[in-house]
Amino acid sequence: MSPIGWGLRLLSPAGQQARLSILIFHRVHARPDPLFPGEMDAQHFRAVLGWLREWFQVLPLDQAVERWRQGDLPARAAAITFDDGYADNHQVALPLLEAAGLSACFFIATGFLDGGRMWNDVLIEAVRGARGERLDVSGLSPVFADLAPLPLDNWPARSRAAVCLIDRAKYLPMAERQALVEAVARASGAPRGEALMMSSAQLRDMRRRGMVIGAHTVQHPILARLPEALAAEQIVQGKAAIEELLDERIGLFAYPNGKPGEDYRPEHVDIVRRAGFDAAVTTSPGAAGAGTDPFQIPRFSPWQRDRLRFGLSLARNLR
Repeated sequence: MSPIGWGLRLLSPAGQQARLSILIFHRVHARPDPLFPGEMDAQHFRAVLGWLREWFQVLPLDQAVERWRQGDLPARAAAITFDDGYADNHQVALPLLEAAGLSACFFIATGFLDGGRMWNDVLIEAVRGARGERLDVSGLSPVFADLAPLPLDNWPARSRAAVCLIDRAKYLPMAERQALVEAVARASGAPRGEALMMSSAQLRDMRRRGMVIGAHTVQHPILARLPEALAAEQIVQGKAAIEELLDERIGLFAYPNGKPGEDYRPEHVDIVRRAGFDAAVTTSPGAAGAGTDPFQIPRFSPWQRDRLRFGLSLARNLR
């Protein structure tokens, strides 16, 4: 066992003192994305899976959660998760997972299956495909009113523009936000482009091939910004849609955005529990251990591309 493996074993023993590390991914591009070159691509994901196989006992998330609750986790227990339901999860990530002999849990926002597009991706693709070297959005909304025309003359400039627009629109009311991002898309003149999210057929195929599927609401809203009744609809209807599509019970849930207190509140935890889920995951870093709320299980995203730094980030997360 490598030194990193030994260190992780000390930080994550078996049994009652076990710690469960859960990793978050979103997209796996077939090739590096020039707009966001730091995002996961196939070559790097293949390397990450190799490191995880070497250092951890990687379990399907449903089994990992059940064994954690029973005090029966192996040492260095980990699980892999993906949020949202991107088509490249099926096209790129799934074959790599299968080749590595590993499983992952895919949390699906059902409203975007079969041709939908998440609001942030509407902005990203508008900036990616915008015609011209500047994009003026100042007249589209008060949240953009102070923005000078955004430079688009190279990929780093387009990346900065996309991040700026996403940050400004993120916490708007859901309907207002959607109308605004569609207005930006029209102003950019960008073509619609390819489908970004999975089809129902792809999702069923992932399940047939042994992947775990979880719920992630219908439209990926920030639950804390919704009336409680509407938040409950998003949670319950997202679960029901996947159960109908796959003809099986869905027991795992991921809070959209997932920061406790900012993106969801205690009342949403209660809704998830009452909806009949077994467990739910957040985006708060850390590892599940004794005393962790099974409806607020931490997860983290290790972005380091270097093997040693990646391993050290896993160890720090366990501490």
